[in-house]
Amino acid sequence: MYKKLTLLFLILLNAVFVSAQRIGSSPEYVKEMTALWKGERSADGRPMVSELVLERLQYNTLEQIWGYLLGKGYRNQVEKNWTVLKTGQTMVGRVVTAQFMPSRPDLDTLVKAQGRREGRSQRGGYNIWPIDILTKGDVYVADGFAKVKDGTLIGSSLGNSIYAKTGKGVVFNGSIRDMQELRDTEGFNAWVKGHDPSFIRDMTPTSINAPIRVGEVTVFPGDIVFANDYGVVFIPAHLVEDLVKANELTGLRDEFERLLLKQGKYLSGEIHGDWTEVIKNEFRAWLAKYPRKTMYTPEQLDSYLGKKH
Repeated sequence: MYKKLTLLFLILLNAVFVSAQRIGSSPEYVKEMTALWKGERSADGRPMVSELVLERLQYNTLEQIWGYLLGKGYRNQVEKNWTVLKTGQTMVGRVVTAQFMPSRPDLDTLVKAQGRREGRSQRGGYNIWPIDILTKGDVYVADGFAKVKDGTLIGSSLGNSIYAKTGKGVVFNGSIRDMQELRDTEGFNAWVKGHDPSFIRDMTPTSINAPIRVGEVTVFPGDIVFANDYGVVFIPAHLVEDLVKANELTGLRDEFERLLLKQGKYLSGEIHGDWTEVIKNEFRAWLAKYPRKTMYTPEQLDSYLGKKH
């Protein structure tokens, strides 16, 4: 009788899992989650923020991004206290999410069967499934429930595979192994909660490209991640372009002010306060020769210079 009840439970659980939950989110579901984005999308439904915007974003600071998002009502977008594989670098990219949970036999059976129905590899570990779908410019972000020992989502081989596919790295609320070899992989970087020589064990993927939790942040597929030595911030795709434009002129003004202060050409109060027309024109001339691409328009520049600072 007990065996029959157990079998019935597993059959019912399997039916619920198949009808209500996929491992990988459908493009339609991803589009619903990110409906505020009005631009181009990838085949899996994620927003495709332009390369120019991503390039300009990397010159922002964590504080600039935090301030803009706070003003838009997004108060929980920054996660700190990371082990960074290679310090002194900034990584930005389009997020692919994955959630892992502690294993249990009945869950593992259902996940494996559902993965087979979705055409996912049945060879190797479950941890390769998110890696299989990565494309250029993606950053693989996983919730490994902060597990370190036996929570190593990748080692050097998978790290090299990720970099070959994306040109980027990873952000894991979990751990990695082979730190020394991964540090020698040029271009690859990782923000993790720890590292360990152990292999991954007792971890099961329950979703790919669905919302996940990374510390204090809810992360959506298609978010844009900004990671540096001071923390990791996840930016909703529909806010990134306006964020970059808003922060760009502020950052350029700060850079120009530091140049003027070094020159000693003006009093500090003249530089830090509202500029005279003479300084504004010097700023315009300096911007005209600026070596990096910028996103502001002449109208935005005039509007910015017309405001009190």
